[in-house]
Amino acid sequence: MHGGTPHPLLAARPLPTILRLAGPTTAVMFAQSGVSIAEMYVVGRLGTPALAGFQLVFPFLMLMTMMAAGGIGGGIASAVARALGAGDRPRAASLALHALLIAAGFALMWTAAMSLAGPALFRAFGARDATLDNAVAYATVLFAGAAAPWAMFALSSILRGSGDAATPGKFMLLASLLQIPLSGLLVLGTAGWGLGDWPGLGIAGAAVSSIATSLLASALMARRLWSGNTGFTPSLAGRGLAGTAFAAILKVGLIASMSALFANLTTMLVNFAIKPFGDAAIAGYGIGARLEFILVPLSFGIGSALTTLVGIAAGAGAWPRARHVAWTGGLMAAALTGTLGIAAALFPLGWAGLFSRDPAVLEAATHYLTRAAPFYAFFGLGMSLNFAAQGAGRMRVPFSASLLRTLIAGLGGYLTVTVWHGGLPDLFWLVGLAIMLYGTIIGGALALRPWHGQ
Repeated sequence: MHGGTPHPLLAARPLPTILRLAGPTTAVMFAQSGVSIAEMYVVGRLGTPALAGFQLVFPFLMLMTMMAAGGIGGGIASAVARALGAGDRPRAASLALHALLIAAGFALMWTAAMSLAGPALFRAFGARDATLDNAVAYATVLFAGAAAPWAMFALSSILRGSGDAATPGKFMLLASLLQIPLSGLLVLGTAGWGLGDWPGLGIAGAAVSSIATSLLASALMARRLWSGNTGFTPSLAGRGLAGTAFAAILKVGLIASMSALFANLTTMLVNFAIKPFGDAAIAGYGIGARLEFILVPLSFGIGSALTTLVGIAAGAGAWPRARHVAWTGGLMAAALTGTLGIAAALFPLGWAGLFSRDPAVLEAATHYLTRAAPFYAFFGLGMSLNFAAQGAGRMRVPFSASLLRTLIAGLGGYLTVTVWHGGLPDLFWLVGLAIMLYGTIIGGALALRPWHGQ
């Protein structure tokens, strides 16, 4: 400790504190899922090529978002929390500025990469003619403004690391709610809603809406951060730029970003493996896997709270508290996701029937839900403890577990179908096994080799 009053979160009761910190982030995650659905509806009114182009860009947008919010963002929150836990406010102030520089650098990388490689990537995924034109039009504007969401998530992570989850939750929720009507106006114009003659910007309007609302949330959070109400104001405080500050963020953030990449790669490989079974199987898997969009906000919300609480405890050298908080949140996430998973496995048609009446689609969805969903408790446990490990600065095991999940479900599933001629049930058993091992490895490592000081 560097002296001064211990951080108040060191003495807070774990369970109610996790719920208080997780609530705003979870609400934002659900709201952003709603934005995605609403934008699909708006873009869909432009026609099938526009909707297809929009969907082609979506995986790249999701990867960038996961890196900014959970990868590099987790590294930022972890570093700030550990500094504050140690009572070193000048270091926290310095880390905040280093974090914004890192976010700017990654935003520039995404802008350059998608500008140069985006069209070729979309063609590789089968985009042609009008679909390709729409994908390029959307992506060009979206990634040209990548600095806006990167700034938003960096500022959010700084505030979360300080223990303030309410401020970013409030402002990002406001941005999400504004994005829906703004997208509708910018994409379709007033003419699209029968209110005038302006035709709108087309699919690029959705990108402009995303950038504008991200800038609004960023400005509001920056104002809060520079007001000093978090206990520090971003400043180098005479220290100048330091490699150790960059390293404190990146040693956690880069590994966490690789885990996000593995998660996306797993989904892509499973989709490739399903292709030989036809469109109904692909649709059935999509319906089953869509349930995970509900699990992710729950696990992410709890996990983001754990990053802060574990980071503060680790910075203070209070390792027993760090472990206690991690297990409290991990078991909470496991209980929530496990309950949903068991319900879906017992009543698969209750979920799948919301999206389709095609018997072939329902059969494929049932295959998935009865084999993968029973293991969702391990998904919640693994994901939440992954975020806790960010706070502790212990990312080796979560990284290994993410890689193993990709190898088993993604690569193993692909080989099972294409080389060993397995069926859909075989593929989905592998997906379930990979989820179980992911949670078991992360939780088991913490149980067998508990975190402690260096």
